Amino acid sequence: MSEVEFELRKLGDLIEIYNNKRVPLSAKQREGLEKIYPYYGAQGIVDYVDDYIFDGKYILIAEDGENLKSNNKSICTLATGKYWVNNHAHIIEGNDETNTDFLYYKLNSISFAPYITGSAQPKLNKENLLNIELYIPSREHQDKIAKVLTLLDQKIQTNNQINQELEAMAKTLYDYWFVQFDFPDQNGKPYKSSGGKMVYSPELKREIPEGWGVKKLNEVVDLISGYPFSSNDYVINGKYKLYTIKNVQDGYTVDKVDNYLDFLPINMSHECQLRRGDLIMSLTGNVGRIGMVYEDNVLLNQRVLKLKTINKTHKSFIYSFFRSDVTKAHLENISTGTSQKNLSPIDIGNMMIPFPSESLLSKFLDNLNMLESNFVENQQLTQLRDWLLPMLMNGQVKVE
Repeated sequence: MSEVEFELRKLGDLIEIYNNKRVPLSAKQREGLEKIYPYYGAQGIVDYVDDYIFDGKYILIAEDGENLKSNNKSICTLATGKYWVNNHAHIIEGNDETNTDFLYYKLNSISFAPYITGSAQPKLNKENLLNIELYIPSREHQDKIAKVLTLLDQKIQTNNQINQELEAMAKTLYDYWFVQFDFPDQNGKPYKSSGGKMVYSPELKREIPEGWGVKKLNEVVDLISGYPFSSNDYVINGKYKLYTIKNVQDGYTVDKVDNYLDFLPINMSHECQLRRGDLIMSLTGNVGRIGMVYEDNVLLNQRVLKLKTINKTHKSFIYSFFRSDVTKAHLENISTGTSQKNLSPIDIGNMMIPFPSESLLSKFLDNLNMLESNFVENQQLTQLRDWLLPMLMNGQVKVE
């Protein structure tokens, strides 16, 4: 790879703009409409409607809204297919000189701050939008850059779709095997539905399959609370990421953090240094969310719980146990607090669960291994894309 020449251009000279085709629909107007086509606003899809006004690939750029200042989300969205757009997003595409995909990546790599007006109600008006200055390579190099970044995003999207399907399959399988007790019997038939013997469990106050046990969660999982790190020790881009409750989402973790540390506190348990494959749970706010860690050099902050299965073959079962609707509802019931919910590790550890045979747990293990592999690959692809993006956009590297 070698350097490539870029030319300073105004956005208005590189695009076609279609703001005059936007049609806002109020919430009342959208009531009762069949939900077929996406209805876009400033920050992506806000609803679905029964008709469309755009058909194709366009870049939607937020015209107003708090995100223009905070940048919590991307200001630009690449919309494809059939959809409706309201008057809170500019609608553009590249002209003959400009690759639309390239322009999308380019715009998401710059700061819009110099072009935004208003403090209480930030706005990116059309005039300022068209005057945005960008360094642009030739169309040939735009096409090459766009191809590299698009292929990466397509692979990430494919993995996301596979993960969603795997999650749904694992949830369905868990429900059949461990809630309805229709796991395969010795003849490959659903156990309970085929007349498999059930016995009453006084601990659970319901029937479970014969031969199953009942255990407290803390008998099969070590529950490790996070460490109360001092904000005085936080640094920018340090050696260790600090995971908080914000990093634990519904079934996964996000790797972006606000704070880092360069050293490990002397009295911190080594269990608070997370590794790839660790399960963690939020104890405050959105209580009971569980996700898997996909990287090393991560530290566990307070109000986040690490769940370390004593037997590795139990991890898939424990993950799915906490992902089930029944368990989520129970965690909500045992949480305390009014304005903000809190979970106690002691209460979690005292939960009673029906426990199947080791052979059945081993069969269930493969589900989580595939999920973990795909999530790790996605993280690596995302990091590669984010590492390449600024260098491709400023001409440091050239795609041959």
